[in-house]
Amino acid sequence: MTHSPVYNARIHHMLRRRLVSFCVVSSLAVILHATAYAQNDWRTLEPQLARKIVTATGPGAVAVDVINRSSLSTSQADEARRGILAALGSLGLNFVSSDRAAATVQVTLSENLQSYVWVAEIHQGNDETSIVMAAVARPASESNARSMTPLTIQKTLLWSDARPILDVALPNNQTMIVLEPESAILLALRTERWEQLQSLSTQHTRPRPRDIRGRLVLRKDHLFDAYLPGVFCQSTNSAPLSLNCRDSDDPWPLLGDAFLQRAFFASSRNFFTGVLTPGLQKQTTTSPFYSAAPLPREKYTLWILTSVDGQIHMLDGVTDQVSSRPNWGSNIASVHSSCGAGWQLLVDSRGDTSADTITAVEIADREPVTVSPPLEFAGNISALWTAADNASAIAVAHNSQTEEYEAYRLLITCSQ
Repeated sequence: MTHSPVYNARIHHMLRRRLVSFCVVSSLAVILHATAYAQNDWRTLEPQLARKIVTATGPGAVAVDVINRSSLSTSQADEARRGILAALGSLGLNFVSSDRAAATVQVTLSENLQSYVWVAEIHQGNDETSIVMAAVARPASESNARSMTPLTIQKTLLWSDARPILDVALPNNQTMIVLEPESAILLALRTERWEQLQSLSTQHTRPRPRDIRGRLVLRKDHLFDAYLPGVFCQSTNSAPLSLNCRDSDDPWPLLGDAFLQRAFFASSRNFFTGVLTPGLQKQTTTSPFYSAAPLPREKYTLWILTSVDGQIHMLDGVTDQVSSRPNWGSNIASVHSSCGAGWQLLVDSRGDTSADTITAVEIADREPVTVSPPLEFAGNISALWTAADNASAIAVAHNSQTEEYEAYRLLITCSQ
């Protein structure tokens, strides 16, 4: 088969695992009782949680740390911290540094779609860690009530080919790399047309899975790395390029150099195993997933994962919140734009048998909110990755009419 050049404009640990599981399951149970509280006010959680902590620790000297993983503002979180300490003090606890404390308590201010959920992790000497929780129903989300100005997703066709396209990277406006199952193709832009310079074989000894996936990552000391199931390839940095490939089960980067998070890919399948490295603070494992995308917050990063079981996982380093996927497919990517909340998710959605769409979504108070009209494609989305600049994404669709694979660059623009 031959390439089809495309004309286009210039591109301008055990306890920790048990803790996470306990938090998710227990929070669901606590939510059932949340409506019994007299007020939908997170301030009611302060005395509730304090009583449970003191019941576990008994009177004495403790060290307390409060971490905010909720949508509460910095000032609200500070207010909550002061309230928790005041409630603990009124129950007879004294606050000291951790090296002098009989017990250490880490309080996490968290939330899910329905409730504020505050979790206290208590360590006492050599005893096993204990967990206590408190929850209260949240008021109706202001983010759902407000009218949001829709954003627009723009797509630019980069390359089409009869062979599957796994990923595309743009080191600069004049150079493009296209990753296919058996090769990485280097192209140059000349007189408004992409021309092939080299085709580098991605040699492998293991059988390839039928539904193959691959990832390109641009590097500073050489041009790029390529990740395929069971194979890692590294390029040289000067023309003519060469590509050195070896069998490897090393974890794949989930994004570029700005985010160091990696995950292990199941070499005989088409998804990530759920093992994370170096891990999101206490979270080193989650359910097997297809795609992951980060949404940076003021003090932490919220990772969104589309799991193999059809659910969404939201990881913040402490809690793993699970919800069903609202008409999402398995592919997501995050984009840093100048619009809306600043970071948006691009999510695919399966239409009929011949056309998929991609929509921009923001996660407001841990609830997905659609912020753009759907962008239609002439076939099924086979790949969606955040580009190296974090400001755009690469989408690949298998055109149901031409039977070719088409790679697009996606940008988010602010509607006027």
